[in-house]
Amino acid sequence: MSRLPSSLPRPPGELEQLERVWRTPAGWRHFSTVNNTNIGRLYLATALLFFLLAGVLGLLMRLQLAVPDNTLLDAATYNQVFTMHGTVMMFLFAIPVVEAFAVYLLPAMLGARDLPFPRLSAYAYWAYAIGGLAFFCTLFAGLAPDGGWFMYPPLTGKAWSPSLGADFWLLGIGFIEISAIAGAIELVIGILFTRAPGMTLARMPVFAWAMLIVGLMIVFAFPAVIAGTALLELERAWDWPFFIPERGGDPALWQHLFWFFGHPEVYIIFLPAAGLVSTMLPAIAGTPLVGRRAVIWSMAATGIVSFALWAHHMFTGGLTLLSASLVSAASMVVAIPASVQVFAWIATMWRGSVRRGAGMNGPALFMLGFLFIFALGGLTGVMVAVLPFDWQAHDSYFIVAHLHYVLVGGMLFPVFAGICYWLPLLNGHTMSERWTRWSFWLMFGGFNLGFFTMHITGLQGMPRRVYTYPADLGWNGLNVVSTIGSFVFAAGVLLFTVDVVRTLCRPKKDKGNPWGAPTMEWLPEKEYGPRSIPLVASTEPLWEQEGLAEQVEQGAHFLPGTATGRRETMFTSWKDASPRYLLVLAGDSWWPLAAAAGTAGYFLLLTVKWTATAWLCGLLALGAVMAWLWQTDRIPPMASARVADNLLLPVGERGGRGHAWWACVIMLVVDGCIFASFAFAHIHLAMRLEVCPPPGASLAGAPWAWLSSALWLASAGLIALACRPARMQEGVSQRGLRLLVMAALACTLAAMGCDIGSQMEAGLSPRRDGWSASVAVLTSYQGLHVVLLALAGPYLCARSWRRHLTAASRATLNNVALIWYCTAAQGVLAAWLPRMMAD
Repeated sequence: MSRLPSSLPRPPGELEQLERVWRTPAGWRHFSTVNNTNIGRLYLATALLFFLLAGVLGLLMRLQLAVPDNTLLDAATYNQVFTMHGTVMMFLFAIPVVEAFAVYLLPAMLGARDLPFPRLSAYAYWAYAIGGLAFFCTLFAGLAPDGGWFMYPPLTGKAWSPSLGADFWLLGIGFIEISAIAGAIELVIGILFTRAPGMTLARMPVFAWAMLIVGLMIVFAFPAVIAGTALLELERAWDWPFFIPERGGDPALWQHLFWFFGHPEVYIIFLPAAGLVSTMLPAIAGTPLVGRRAVIWSMAATGIVSFALWAHHMFTGGLTLLSASLVSAASMVVAIPASVQVFAWIATMWRGSVRRGAGMNGPALFMLGFLFIFALGGLTGVMVAVLPFDWQAHDSYFIVAHLHYVLVGGMLFPVFAGICYWLPLLNGHTMSERWTRWSFWLMFGGFNLGFFTMHITGLQGMPRRVYTYPADLGWNGLNVVSTIGSFVFAAGVLLFTVDVVRTLCRPKKDKGNPWGAPTMEWLPEKEYGPRSIPLVASTEPLWEQEGLAEQVEQGAHFLPGTATGRRETMFTSWKDASPRYLLVLAGDSWWPLAAAAGTAGYFLLLTVKWTATAWLCGLLALGAVMAWLWQTDRIPPMASARVADNLLLPVGERGGRGHAWWACVIMLVVDGCIFASFAFAHIHLAMRLEVCPPPGASLAGAPWAWLSSALWLASAGLIALACRPARMQEGVSQRGLRLLVMAALACTLAAMGCDIGSQMEAGLSPRRDGWSASVAVLTSYQGLHVVLLALAGPYLCARSWRRHLTAASRATLNNVALIWYCTAAQGVLAAWLPRMMAD
């Protein structure tokens, strides 16, 4: 680096102003914080709490199964405990804990002050925490679900599960997944557009690559389970028979939707853990990661191939031999890119200090344990990909063992390694090596003792999901061993937890760089992150850029203070991270917490039929979100700001292609995937019919569809006219914008009226059969969009009237226009899809 970006002396008071702007609120106002560091800590603590709670439930299950004919838990209680254990581990721990690591670590790794939507991160956390804790408490009220964490119908339909437990699962998990999607949008935009200048894609940390891939996987995978839970809840609440075979439904439809989410989720869990290992290992081994580019490509390949595996869990569910064979082949192929990463890690350890024992510390032990356990899980994964073997082992304890080897080995051990490795970021202290070694060996030994024996138990015929068994089947000794192993594992977790608490209670000191790491989260930082945003010139900046830590701390790089007097970071290009504009970040606020509490209250209270209170919570959430959005997209405090001696950047986005626009695009991809899932449900049910529409059901004439399509397209055209740059001027042009928006809203309402009117004319009854219900759900989903636009139209007009829509603050208009276009496109598809599927 020939010249530092900010080599001039720093003005007095600059650092104090930076600290004042980023200061965390004290006392009870701390809950209004949106800073990624604070939210990341809360995320991690909450996710680990759910892990401990789910672990206690797992121990109860093992106590029940330790001896035959046990009466510790009755069948109903065991089913609730079993369901909550799996649900909490999969939905409330596995995904949130990796997002928590990302929210906490990535801004520092990327050299950013914060992620681009701090309030969105806060909303995602509070929705997860409030909803998750309320959901867990259903266990103590006897309202917990008991249909398994996979909730297969027809057993979870109203006929076989009349209690509210299934409804809590469906509504609770549905909005918790929405929280996960919100976090994914934040991470994808942050990784692509807020990297430090010079951090090209080739120089990006491997963990950032892993989270980018995982964020995109979440965007495409999670909408399927949201759609599935909505369909099952509609069946339970309103008797729309999507999964009832006698009325034209199909239980296999649930499995397709659930496992299109569920099997990629295994890799959504694994890839961040692999990214953590690829980030920690160079520091522990003292050498760069071997095959870094191959590791990144293999992660991308794993993410892509994982979407071809959803029917991996349906080999015994009636698939055709061709379909099952293709999925079986894909299940074996996915092992290849995963193996590339394993060999790269082994080569890095062999080339570095771990082979010589110099780096055999706590993080290294947990990473070695991860390699051993995950490799065994991968081998059994290839075994169950073989159709004849899977037909024999399906729904046996062999599958339970395989699942835990993949998930615990593939995620939990890297997470514990990450806690050991990054704990000094919190207060400067490392964990006790002696305690960590004891914790590891108890966990490693206890896990293998407890779960390896389950392979044998399964091969001897013990089925999963049973709460007891007779004494004469030969499983007694193996179950005792599994129970002993689980408690040894729990002892290791307890010892590790005590050591974490003990370490955090020590007086705070400077974190330094205890592992000699090459990544930028070990730069000196405070609440505002690094003092200045570094110029990155290598893949291992702290190893290859001499004096970088001192330069950053002295303010010698980009944005050494606050140019606008507010919280800021730099928006950079997605490919080569060249500076584009100064992004002014939202500050601390109560609105995300209020919106999250209202969202959780709406879903959970609706479950117990407290309808009036639920709708009040819904209005609270809606009002909080609108108040939160009203404070954004304002005219920038200045046109441009100096972020370095020779670099002047515009303040705020220009041209409508900024961070908010890209976030809206990703949100609409999620929306489109939910619509596609509903369309798939309609196509699936239609193709099972001998005659479509089925007897008793019909569609209105094509003129209705033509009229509806014309109105949808007209509404989109009017919004396009409203978005012309000339409309951003004062006076008459702004009034014209408002008239165009309201005209577009009138066309939208008329189009929706045509869709509803055509179904009323045809006498379509969603309760009659599954096909009619699938048509109704397409229309209903479109109706939700119309309600959204009915709010967005007046909201746009209000912003225009208050002079908040200008050439320098038009992100709201651009985003609403995107939503309008997509709603119109979906409206046309929803009108014509049933007619195309009809005979």
